[in-house]
Amino acid sequence: MTATFPGSVLAIFAHPDDAELWAGGTLAHHAAHAPVTVAVPSHSAERDSEAAAGTKALGALLHQAQLLDPAEIHRLLIDLCPNVVVTHPISDVHPDHRRISEAVLAALPDAVISTGHPQRLYTCDTYNSLTLDGPVRADTIVDTTATFSTKMQALRQHASQPIETHFGPMAEHLGRLWGARIGTTYAEAFTALPILGRLPAATQL
Repeated sequence: MTATFPGSVLAIFAHPDDAELWAGGTLAHHAAHAPVTVAVPSHSAERDSEAAAGTKALGALLHQAQLLDPAEIHRLLIDLCPNVVVTHPISDVHPDHRRISEAVLAALPDAVISTGHPQRLYTCDTYNSLTLDGPVRADTIVDTTATFSTKMQALRQHASQPIETHFGPMAEHLGRLWGARIGTTYAEAFTALPILGRLPAATQL
């Protein structure tokens, strides 16, 4: 499925390597055409440095905050007015992921009423594509064959994490599985969520 280029993207994640792992190919794809900002909570100095390097490799900007709560996310939404927001599944198996997605949902309505943005909201993939509610029900699958090497280069910036033994193989496996769904080598999966009653078409991201 060919992705469109709707404008700016704000990706809001729980950990310094989440953007690269779950959506790196898609973010790199969009960053070649529009501003992409990755927002993650600050961690250790080492992991914050890795986040900066990984985000730079994707061609995106990095926003780090001590706490990504609804107030901070609302401020970001107002300041950036992104066309698209990407975050974790609402029922993700990881509690940190769930907290971030819940904060995004809490911040969204007032920002949308004030600015009209974001116009689209998506959740990304997760571990083995399984949430607490069952398999990820992706309605938008983005061909990331052309940007998969960029995704992996960005992911490898997180040297403090088990990239070669754990996250790298998982990214390869999930990328190939989703790619097979649409007849490409690699792909990433997303699920559209409604924003005040608006839901994007399945082909948009």
